[in-house]
Amino acid sequence: MKAIVQERFGPPDILRLAETDRPEIGTGQVLVRVRAAALNPYDWHMMRGDPYVARLLGGMGLTRPRSRVAGIDAAGQVEAVGADVRGLRPGDEVLGFCTGSFAEYARTTADLLVPKPANLTFEQAAAVPMGAVTALRGIRTVGRTQAGQRVLINGAAGGVGTFAVQIAAALGAEVTGVCGTRNVELVRSLGAAHVVDHTREDFTDGRARYDVILDNVGNRPLSRLRRTLTPTGTLVANGGGSPGRVFGAVGSLLRVSAVDVFVRQRLRPILPAAPAGPAREDLLAVTALIEAGTLTPVVDRSYAFADAAEGVRHVERGHARGKAVVTVA
Repeated sequence: MKAIVQERFGPPDILRLAETDRPEIGTGQVLVRVRAAALNPYDWHMMRGDPYVARLLGGMGLTRPRSRVAGIDAAGQVEAVGADVRGLRPGDEVLGFCTGSFAEYARTTADLLVPKPANLTFEQAAAVPMGAVTALRGIRTVGRTQAGQRVLINGAAGGVGTFAVQIAAALGAEVTGVCGTRNVELVRSLGAAHVVDHTREDFTDGRARYDVILDNVGNRPLSRLRRTLTPTGTLVANGGGSPGRVFGAVGSLLRVSAVDVFVRQRLRPILPAAPAGPAREDLLAVTALIEAGTLTPVVDRSYAFADAAEGVRHVERGHARGKAVVTVA
């Protein structure tokens, strides 16, 4: 099969289209014929081996990539199922988490897949898993957002942010989105009652306070974020850091956890929703919102399979509005 592979850590140029063996499946596993795969910040972190501390934690490999084939989000059709798999059969259209999704075929487990909503294309469906589940966990599970609360989303036009704005609005919150000038109308169209253009205003200037802040960017000091919260508000820290740093976002997230012990406000870090936690439950929750017309994936652009490296480069630069995807077949 054809796949986007990497033999070492490095920049997007190390990614190449190559022939490789099709994955074999065992008990409880599913082989997916990938039709489209999302491009996530998670992918370029794995590509670069950044931050270095994550290599020591075992998630990406120590001296070279743990997974030769990149990608984690996928949408496609079930090709084959292993023993003990129930509820899925060849031909079913699905979306979910598939390690090595930048390939014609990817292997995963049944609990990491859900039916693809009929109202989505494969490209839209591929944009859902990591972005939408991270947003759901940040806004609903960790943020505990309630109707009538004031919620601010920093990075509202990004892959997680575009989902988070819609989810918070669906929960009845008064949403403020923070984004750049060119994305103001997009964020407003997703349900934000207020939009802050970060090139003209500083949302941490203390003039407004929020019950929940979802920070997808990590470009403001923790002290200023806390000043923007109500006395008992919740900060959900998702990301921060930059390529090549030893600790990257991990250091920022550890700092949030350490300060939380000493303050009344709730300061909670979250990690990208790679296959961990109640993945199927959360995937079903977001697809239910999609089927109800409450949640719509925002796809910035779609890349041809052979151009996956350019797509990763685009995401790494922070230029994506919503999600970028690769069309595999």
